[in-house]
Amino acid sequence: MNMFLEHFPSEGKNQGWIEVVCGSMFSGKTEELLRRIRRAKIATLSTIIFKPHIDTRYSKNKIVSHNNNSMDSVIIKKTKDLFDIGNKYDVVGID
Repeated sequence: MNMFLEHFPSEGKNQGWIEVVCGSMFSGKTEELLRRIRRAKIATLSTIIFKPHIDTRYSKNKIVSHNNNSMDSVIIKKTKDLFDIGNKYDVVGID
């Protein structure tokens, strides 16, 4: 399961939404997460993508899809880190 969060503090209210990308293994969840983060970057939104420190399948510091598409990520050990760091971004991805 991957999560994609958008936050728009510039609209005067602290609002946003959460989208969950779920499916079976090899269904393209990570590929979809990477696609959404790339689109947000093209739209000049500030983005960040997280992965847990225990996930070292393809790379220690990148999120990598089965198609070998990848993106640098921030490694987190505690869920609290998501809020402390991610609070400053318009779009947050979690693998």
